[in-house]
Amino acid sequence: MLQPAAVFAFLGAVLVNMPAFAITEKQKLETCTFGANNQKLTGNARKDFITKCMADEAAPQQQK
Repeated sequence: MLQPAAVFAFLGAVLVNMPAFAITEKQKLETCTFGANNQKLTGNARKDFITKCMADEAAPQQQK
């Protein structure tokens, strides 16, 4: 019964040490572009949205 507990403890330690939001700039740009496309933004509104989205450390927020 000790072995399953050791496995779960090891997995827990590994998962805690992994970065939760390890995302590359390319992936972030794709996400921000998708958000702009989804909102059908054009021109300056699109540019502002993508710039703000790329600068955010947290998840991008929708503009309304």
